[in-house]
Amino acid sequence: MAAKKKNKIKEEDLQGFKKLKDILPLLAGLRDVGCARDSANNRELFFDQYVTLTLFQLMNPLLDSMRGLQQAVGLEKVADTLGVGRFSLGSFSESVRVYEPELLKQIIDQLAARLHPTGADPRLAEVKHLLTAVDGTVLNAMSTVASAWCASYSDGTSKYAWRLHTHFDILHMVPTDVELTDNRCSGKSDEKNVLRKKLKGDHCYIMDRWFGQFTLLNDINKIGSSYVCRIKENSVFEVIEERPVSAEAARAGVLRDVVVKMGMTSKAENRPDHPIRIIILKATPHEKRGGRRGKTAGPGNNGTIVIATNLLEVSAEVISLIYEYRWTIEVFFRFLKQLLGCRHLLSTRREGIEIQMYCAVIVCLLINLWTKAKPTKRTLEMVAFYQMGLASEDELKRHIEELQKVKA
Repeated sequence: MAAKKKNKIKEEDLQGFKKLKDILPLLAGLRDVGCARDSANNRELFFDQYVTLTLFQLMNPLLDSMRGLQQAVGLEKVADTLGVGRFSLGSFSESVRVYEPELLKQIIDQLAARLHPTGADPRLAEVKHLLTAVDGTVLNAMSTVASAWCASYSDGTSKYAWRLHTHFDILHMVPTDVELTDNRCSGKSDEKNVLRKKLKGDHCYIMDRWFGQFTLLNDINKIGSSYVCRIKENSVFEVIEERPVSAEAARAGVLRDVVVKMGMTSKAENRPDHPIRIIILKATPHEKRGGRRGKTAGPGNNGTIVIATNLLEVSAEVISLIYEYRWTIEVFFRFLKQLLGCRHLLSTRREGIEIQMYCAVIVCLLINLWTKAKPTKRTLEMVAFYQMGLASEDELKRHIEELQKVKA
């Protein structure tokens, strides 16, 4: 059976130009990037235009390919609003070689300075550091790329893949830093090593078991930051202080609260150099699940979750709450891959993928600035429906107003 031909994209299918137009002045400074060698002045597509097109594609799920994007900017209204005209597929693919994706961090920083708190649980005020969930996710590449890494999956297939290392701001519910590496998760691409070089003071890093390395915990403590990190259930420790579990902590699932000494079997230079507090939480037992060979997507447990932290004065129930917020980064990854259309990489070149990931962060920041409230899955769906013309601007406004009422 012949493949169904896609309907031609019309102007009424695409909405939200005014929203995107607001950010165009921030992109103006990118215009001359990559033009040093263009002595003939025949460049078709400039860096700011490439970024504009990428943002436009991310915000319009209807545009799931470069060809669809090319067709959309052929529409007069789109071209006039975005300041980008028709482009060749070849220029779009090849232009990324001369761009500098890292410059988009400046745009991210400018937007981040305007962010609105999303009304996180008031109990988190006990923690004076910026709550930051840290994790990585795998992005499958569409073809062989020299600096990508071939990952083997449990179904016997192999795909070229990248790993996206992400820092996620819990208070504002947005990513604040991303870095792309190969998917080996060893050496320079090991999540622990990537985090180590990005550590900042006055942050509380929320991490899963892979990050449970004593030297990393020492580095975090040394710069005046804190951590809430899951560790293995069979971790060995010597109890220094057994703390009583309050009724409120017990209701939060806390089974035990102790200050301990750890790492006695490790080399002296690798041992913890500060007191560590262990919080043991009750959990529903489950086995390891999914993932590629050599590393599972979700660690199992035997009915408990063991948390290590250097927050000695924060109540045990708040430590439990902080770890619950780690899953917000998993929601972001789902959002990134599904609702933002990042399953469709516009480029398999490293520079192109980095630009698309930075642009995805920018879209998340814009959603925060537009809604001024914690976005739900329904919010992301409404934005997508609006961009596809399935929801009116009034319907989107009503949804945002409801979010703000909940926040109030």
